[in-house]
Amino acid sequence: ERSYSYRILRAQKNRFGSTNEIGIFEMHDDGLREVKNPSEIFLSEREKEITGSVVTASIEGTRPILLEVQALVTPSAFGNPQRVATGFDYRRLSILLAVLEKRAGLKLSTQNVFLNIAGGIRIDEPAVDLAVCCAIASSFTDKFAKNDTVVIGEVGLGGEGRSVSNVEKRIQEAAKLGFKKILIPANNSKSLKQKNSIELVPVENILTTIQKVLR
Repeated sequence: ERSYSYRILRAQKNRFGSTNEIGIFEMHDDGLREVKNPSEIFLSEREKEITGSVVTASIEGTRPILLEVQALVTPSAFGNPQRVATGFDYRRLSILLAVLEKRAGLKLSTQNVFLNIAGGIRIDEPAVDLAVCCAIASSFTDKFAKNDTVVIGEVGLGGEGRSVSNVEKRIQEAAKLGFKKILIPANNSKSLKQKNSIELVPVENILTTIQKVLR
């Protein structure tokens, strides 16, 4: 990661374990040091009062990491609006924009959409779909997302919120960093066994999620 002070170590091949694991290190004058709490690092520069910013919980290997999803939506002055994604799959972004327009009534076909996963991390899992949609809706409507809320969940083509794996790890990471509320798919809330200090809000679809996140 040339533009940042930390380094992310990924394994391309591993005969003795999973290649999904990552190591996160920070560059200092005396060399590399392990980052004990990467979630705190990735959220340290987050602006509290800005539209288009939503926090989500991703799983890198077996490690939960909280990340900031940033979106910027602006009117297009040209015929073809731009869609730019950094750290997120471009084709997945196109699908989510179509779902937002069809299921949530957001007219995005004439808007430029810029999406960024802050910190240089690349996310491949669909569990951040709901957070991406909420960030885009926040920037488009110019409404703030709640600062104390984390959003996780996959989005189906019907606009429904689909369950994700390792939900308890994501919840624990959000609670550890002091977040008060986490929005999770309704099916995930049914299978949770342990009680957490963070408030769990089950959501059925993309429209109700946006309404509960924006203020």
